[in-house]
Amino acid sequence: MKQPGLTSRLIATVILAVGFVAMTMAVTAGMFTAIDLQVADAMHSAWRPDLHPLFQAIAELGGIELTSLLMLGLVVYIIRAGFGSDAWVFLAFVIAVVLELVYKSVLHHPGPPGSLSQADGPSLSSLLSGTGGGNSFPSGHVVRTVIAYGLLAFVVRRLSPSPVMRLLSLVGVVVLFVVMAFDRMYLDVHWESDVIGGLLLGGIGLLAGTVWLDRPRKVRR
Repeated sequence: MKQPGLTSRLIATVILAVGFVAMTMAVTAGMFTAIDLQVADAMHSAWRPDLHPLFQAIAELGGIELTSLLMLGLVVYIIRAGFGSDAWVFLAFVIAVVLELVYKSVLHHPGPPGSLSQADGPSLSSLLSGTGGGNSFPSGHVVRTVIAYGLLAFVVRRLSPSPVMRLLSLVGVVVLFVVMAFDRMYLDVHWESDVIGGLLLGGIGLLAGTVWLDRPRKVRR
């Protein structure tokens, strides 16, 4: 799957990492408190009961269950396709999820109160995340969505012979990122800052995964 652009992606990964650290410091310092409240109030005012099931369904796309199955399926495909060690790309997903849980256990940043938040889509991640009053930075749904679906789209673009499929994979995954980010704020289960943090951490994991898939290979003689 080797393609050019590794250096630019490595640089982008470092930039995102610096951005994530800076975002963490800003959240800890309370710099996003005011805008978080403003966005949450706006989303709460825009919430409609008839759309609730739709956004709960969207939330399922970023749940730990489905994203883990997708990553497992990707690993199986990579191995069966003969790419062998490329399957270690799964670690990008695992490490990001672990970091998300560590952040939520050590960074004091309570999620939106029950007076604002709506019922989220059912998921095992709700037992581990900040939904419902616990710490909520960064958004796990966003992290998992960016990495799992991003890597799937990357593999499709690398291996599909169809230009239409390659284009659809790119457009589709970008739309999904936007929709998932909006879903987290619309249901008021995460602050805006949580979503930004999720995009940054997920972006780090996604870029790291693509770098691994495109790493230089030893030429067999």
